[in-house]
Amino acid sequence: MPELPEVETTVRGLTPVLLGQRLASVEPRRADLRKAIPVDLRQRLTGATVTALGRRAKYGTIATDRGDTLIFHLGMSGRWRVDPVEVEPHDHLLIETDAGRRLALNDPRRFGFVDLWSTADLTAYPPFMAMGPEPLGAALTGGHLRAALAGRRAPIKAMLLDQRIVAGLGNIYVCEALHRARIAPGRQAGRIGLPRLERLVDAIKAVLLDAIAAGGSSLRDFAHPDGALGYFSKQFLVYGREDQDCACGVPVRRRTEGGRSTFWCPACQRG
Repeated sequence: MPELPEVETTVRGLTPVLLGQRLASVEPRRADLRKAIPVDLRQRLTGATVTALGRRAKYGTIATDRGDTLIFHLGMSGRWRVDPVEVEPHDHLLIETDAGRRLALNDPRRFGFVDLWSTADLTAYPPFMAMGPEPLGAALTGGHLRAALAGRRAPIKAMLLDQRIVAGLGNIYVCEALHRARIAPGRQAGRIGLPRLERLVDAIKAVLLDAIAAGGSSLRDFAHPDGALGYFSKQFLVYGREDQDCACGVPVRRRTEGGRSTFWCPACQRG
């Protein structure tokens, strides 16, 4: 599933194509993806000019001069294709600009979605309302984590995946950040002291920035809007490396919980 770095990479790839451009044509090619496509999407976006692009957690946003923001989620297999030569069967939303550029939202599994919301009221968009701070923002600090995790007996990995505590973190980058911070994924969250939480915050920010710089991780279906593949997966220290040696020489372990795989080094991440 595309995680925060993949969505950030996508938004950065769309920006030079869309920012400041008038949308000459907006064509939904089916009525729904994971949920229904707004029935007035074509009417509200056609003729509008894109004023800003952004990201909230794992959601991309495209704002227009009409006060509407197109919100998209890539689901399991979604990606935007820029200037496709041909329309493919899984291109479910087509956008053309006055400059002659074409974008296609392609999603074979249809677990993604698009929605429209008032730009002025974007913080009230239901999925955004309960979210914690952005992991790359100034609001994510060791102090925030200490307050949010106080008294919690759940494992730290599960708490980091809770979008109410930190917005946008996913399985891959949580595994990698915990390894960099030398914290066991099963450690009780409420028992981790402030110095280690501050180290964890630094690790979260560093691994996300490294992944964005590498263009994300191309696992299964994800690719950039221009079709290029991210290569951060080549820098994984633990994720997907079961039984391979960690840098310390001890084999990486894996366990499965709730359908997710956790990867960690039992030597580097003892507590």
